[in-house]
Amino acid sequence: MIVLGLGSNLNSSYGDRFNNINHALSTLESYKIKILLKSSLYETPSYPNNNDPRFINMVIGISTNLKPEELAAASISVEESLERKRNYKNEPRTCDIDIIDYNGQIINFKYKNFDFNVPHVNLIYRNFVLFPLKEILPEWKHPKTKEPIDLIINKLSDVDKKSILKIKKP
Repeated sequence: MIVLGLGSNLNSSYGDRFNNINHALSTLESYKIKILLKSSLYETPSYPNNNDPRFINMVIGISTNLKPEELAAASISVEESLERKRNYKNEPRTCDIDIIDYNGQIINFKYKNFDFNVPHVNLIYRNFVLFPLKEILPEWKHPKTKEPIDLIINKLSDVDKKSILKIKKP
């Protein structure tokens, strides 16, 4: 299965971070992407600056005929439609879409001036990806290491395990 991670911690002209996620989901579907699985929303502190607004994140399982490069292009287009700015690494953003898994393949490619590594190299440290991923695919295994998701989550720090909260839209 193809898995995408979505996140937002800034408002856009479409509204708050919840509206941004909803807009991203509906816009992704316009690219011939079928959403098969959707996690709950999770809230986490911003990284690395905890003083930035908190993120909401979710993970979706999708079906598409788009090749990885085409999926990356669609994801960047959706981010840009939500006014995503790219001034510096880890800055607050209206929308972030990452390719978490592409049918269990290990893929590295360049699109425009972006390097894509699937699975993402820091996936194993990201509570905001791992917890929602476990929710929708409890038997998921890391494509490179073949480690089950439960083992990867168990390796997270106590702070990472406690700093994530499943939420409902207010």
